[in-house]
Amino acid sequence: MLVKPLAFRVRPTNLKAIVGQKHLTGPSGFISRLLEKKTLYSLILFGPPGTGKTTLALILVNALNLHYRFLNATSSNKKEMEIAIEEAKMYGHLVIIIDEVHRLNKDKQDFLLPHIESGLITLIGATTSNPYHSMNPALRSRCHLLEFYPLELKDVEEALENALVDPNGLEGKYSIDKKALSLIAKLSGGDVRYALNQLEICALCSENQHINVELVKANSRVPQYLLDSDEDGHYDAVSALQKSIRGSDVDAALYYLARLIVAEDLDSIERRLSITAWEDIGLANPNAVMRCCKAIETARLVGFPEAIISLGVAVCDLCLSPKSKSAYLAIQKAVDFAKKNPLPVPKFMRLTPHNLKDEEKFPYDRPDVWAKIQYLPEQIKNLKFYEGWPSSSYERALIDNYNKLKQTKRTSDIPSLLKKD
Repeated sequence: MLVKPLAFRVRPTNLKAIVGQKHLTGPSGFISRLLEKKTLYSLILFGPPGTGKTTLALILVNALNLHYRFLNATSSNKKEMEIAIEEAKMYGHLVIIIDEVHRLNKDKQDFLLPHIESGLITLIGATTSNPYHSMNPALRSRCHLLEFYPLELKDVEEALENALVDPNGLEGKYSIDKKALSLIAKLSGGDVRYALNQLEICALCSENQHINVELVKANSRVPQYLLDSDEDGHYDAVSALQKSIRGSDVDAALYYLARLIVAEDLDSIERRLSITAWEDIGLANPNAVMRCCKAIETARLVGFPEAIISLGVAVCDLCLSPKSKSAYLAIQKAVDFAKKNPLPVPKFMRLTPHNLKDEEKFPYDRPDVWAKIQYLPEQIKNLKFYEGWPSSSYERALIDNYNKLKQTKRTSDIPSLLKKD
């Protein structure tokens, strides 16, 4: 007879039984307030795997005694969603819980949006991706975003101890050494589902119904490193990868890349290497930037395990390349300035210039004078954003050209410029 997994059997059914996430489930937490007020809003629950997102969604709908339908963004088709909407109309309201909600395609999102807007359905989406980067803004703006944090070691240990004695779990039939319990928790990387699955495997393989460190080591899979796709709160390995490349430490960068590879977190690798190449290598070695983009494309095409080849090449290439943040710093400085100084574009540069004589308009047929024209507004005509980094022969050539161009006296008086030449 098939037995449901341990993680399913011991899933918490109330807030008190949830480990971690006290910022949401504590006395003043948002979820606690929802239950106190007996109300519910559309929510996006995001954070690492195995931190209680789906569990919390089910606790909410059951505690509020609401009708709900559970769907998966990748496997549930539009027909199932249409059935859910008809069910919502029949009950007057329905909560739709969607796992991997960031993978919901545009067609399905467009179908759900008006029903979320009208209040016919309440959406609870669960995702391991950062919704600010992975979700349609129209859908995201209709939901409250709740972040789930990685579980601490003590939280995972507490969950394991509960499962050992839970009547629906291991029923107190197994004993475990403290070091073995801590090792399972450590290997889980904050993923309580992984930890419970590991405990169940060890229980199955144990002799005399006792679990020790040797048994855990013999039956453990690769560590589930805790990794995140959120640019504002990424976990250590992702951050360390970029810092190691920036500091040209190829061995450290390969180690942190390996951490991400072990977790098969290709999404984080793609995003981090892409931004690192453009931000930190930039104009010092544009060819390395292009090679990195090609390596990422190859990795996406072939998938793991072969993807590690092109990714490893890219990381070595970026680490050992000269570095320049000049272009990144220049555009950042320009953006900061533009936010505070939205000056009007000079008339001759506008898309449709009005009230200008032909000789006052931009001289499309005179490339010989283009470099002598003043393009910045008069008030800031001498402003500089770009500061070159002479870290490679390529950017030194750009700096030389930039300095030569700066020696040219520019003017916005087009007629005088044309007469002079």
